[in-house]
Amino acid sequence: MNSYHINKGIGRTVEFKGLKAQYLFIFSGGLLGILVSLMIMYMAGVNTYLCLILGGVSSGLLIWQTFTLNGKYGEHGLMKLGARKKHPKYIISRKGIYRYLKTNRKRANI
Repeated sequence: MNSYHINKGIGRTVEFKGLKAQYLFIFSGGLLGILVSLMIMYMAGVNTYLCLILGGVSSGLLIWQTFTLNGKYGEHGLMKLGARKKHPKYIISRKGIYRYLKTNRKRANI
């Protein structure tokens, strides 16, 4: 009889080397962007050593910043932070108290 492995990760978020959820996409998109920008710089004639130094520094900064955000905010924290910025801090009401107590009944003209 054949034995099959059961996928016990159903419903869990994607994780790679400790990076979870949106941080994985930020990481991969950032590295792809750095690679494309370095290829454009190299084809434009920028010095090879300058391209290597800029590539190393920028990719190191991207890796450090992505893992820092992952550790600080967690799996859903970055989305919660973005949602918090869209909510107002205060709700200001300039209507009189009588307008809140007034009902919207129509009067019957007899």
